[in-house]
Amino acid sequence: MKAVFHEKEQGLKGLHYGDMDVPEPGQGEVRIKLKSAGLNHRDLFVPGRHKPEDPALILGSDGAGIVDAVGEGVGKVETGDAVIVNPSLGWQKNSDVPPEGFDIVGLPGHGTFAEYIVVPEENAVPKPEYLTWEEAGAFALSAMTAYRALFSRAGLKEGMSVLIPGGTGGAGIYLIQFAKAKGATVYITSRSEEKRKKALDLGADFALDSETDWDDAMDGKKVDVVIESVGAATFNKALDQLRRGGTLVAFGASTGDTVELNLRKFFYGQFNLLGSTMASTEELHQMLEFSERHQIRPIIDQAHPLSGYKDAFDYLESADMMGKIAFTLDE
Repeated sequence: MKAVFHEKEQGLKGLHYGDMDVPEPGQGEVRIKLKSAGLNHRDLFVPGRHKPEDPALILGSDGAGIVDAVGEGVGKVETGDAVIVNPSLGWQKNSDVPPEGFDIVGLPGHGTFAEYIVVPEENAVPKPEYLTWEEAGAFALSAMTAYRALFSRAGLKEGMSVLIPGGTGGAGIYLIQFAKAKGATVYITSRSEEKRKKALDLGADFALDSETDWDDAMDGKKVDVVIESVGAATFNKALDQLRRGGTLVAFGASTGDTVELNLRKFFYGQFNLLGSTMASTEELHQMLEFSERHQIRPIIDQAHPLSGYKDAFDYLESADMMGKIAFTLDE
């Protein structure tokens, strides 16, 4: 089978397109013939974490396709079922933190950038009928992350307000749609005027230039919730826009992991600071039900064949996209 995999060299130089063995499902597993897959920023980091001396690793955490083989003991999934890949391995029920042994599809095991993938039965989830194959294959990971951060962690409710710095990436698109569907007021920031306009078209109430003074741009208004994934570049600036007693949830750090925090300002503000990452299978099903009820879809910025992986990864690395990048696979 054809696949995009990493081997022999550290980082993105170790990415290759070529042949890999078709996997066979074991006990409790199913094999999916993939029709589409979605790229995430995680796919930029995995080649730096996968050791060059280790066996070749197929990348990718998001995908959708048709079950074409099942292993012994599989009872709920049948051949011919249309499914999406649940990228959350070993985290079934909602909990404060993932259980020991939690992993994500695409590292340490093989991922979705291939014609076939084998996953545990519980990780083959029925495809929402309202989504196209491209949309379904680029949906789960970012949407799960956004759903947990916004609802399970921040507790966003109707009538609240939320600020999403850099809110035009993969997860940001879902954060806007989820928050608006819940009846919240949404502020986003972006350096790109074009992306700010698209965010407003998507439903955001206010779109701020990342380079401006946010307090001036917001006329001194403070928000109930901040969902922070940019990291060092925006963390304190976003915290300044949070009302006293408000909640900041962080799930990413694309501009740096280390933040200098004024503790006195923080505890006098009575702020809540929460971490979040990915989501449980239970939250995935809640997210899918919520999304179908409100007809929430991913925005596919670009789609590429697997053989075009270099262009897809270059575009992902550029951070120019508005939404998701997808791989389409021939039948």
